[in-house]
Amino acid sequence: MSALLELRNVSRSFGGIHAIRNVSLTLQPGQIVGLIGPNGAGKSTLVNIITGVHPATSGTIVHKGERIDRLKPFQISARGIARTFQVVQPFPSMTVIQNVMAGAMFAANIRSMDEARSVAMEHLTFTGLAAMADRPAEQLTLANRKRLELAKSLAMNPHILMLDEVNAGLNTSEVEQALDLIRAIAARGISIVIIEHLLKVVTGLCSRIIVLHHGELIADDPAADVIKDPRVIEAYLGSKFAQRQMVRHG
Repeated sequence: MSALLELRNVSRSFGGIHAIRNVSLTLQPGQIVGLIGPNGAGKSTLVNIITGVHPATSGTIVHKGERIDRLKPFQISARGIARTFQVVQPFPSMTVIQNVMAGAMFAANIRSMDEARSVAMEHLTFTGLAAMADRPAEQLTLANRKRLELAKSLAMNPHILMLDEVNAGLNTSEVEQALDLIRAIAARGISIVIIEHLLKVVTGLCSRIIVLHHGELIADDPAADVIKDPRVIEAYLGSKFAQRQMVRHG
């Protein structure tokens, strides 16, 4: 199966700081992939590179057989690569449905307001926000602002969706609801890359986990293998986890 997205020796430097070093990986259609690593490992930077926010210093990014590493963010999103942000910032004075309509008209080749409204309402229904469509976005709770972020991204008609800590700040019940929504998105055939700090979330959700440390890729394997990888344990999971693993498997 041809890769939907391929990174080849991608690096990014900011002055003398190497944020990403020679990362190579592929994304296949329909996968849910976890992206983990310690704070400062380069996770958000890697998503920013893929989506064109920061151009790669070196290396290439290929999407559906064509290079995209020199395209602008709006060009990449128009190709079907969408993302959410760790800090959700809807247009506060606009209504919920207007926020989603903006996403639809920006990247989904929708030109009429009526069509944009119809598409927006479809995604608001899917994300459980239909009853709040005419409410100002600034009135939403954090959990619902995160749902709005998903609805805006889905309105861009993506086939790749990158989620940057979509569960941050949510309580246990809200996290479970968010995970159900992510699974429902994946069931639509959308490939998902999720940055997540909760190991229980990525091991329960993702078929594969990518681990970054100091900007370098140190693991790219099935979840069951990643949590037993000595390099991952040392860099990310910590000595207490390593000791529990030794007791469990000793």
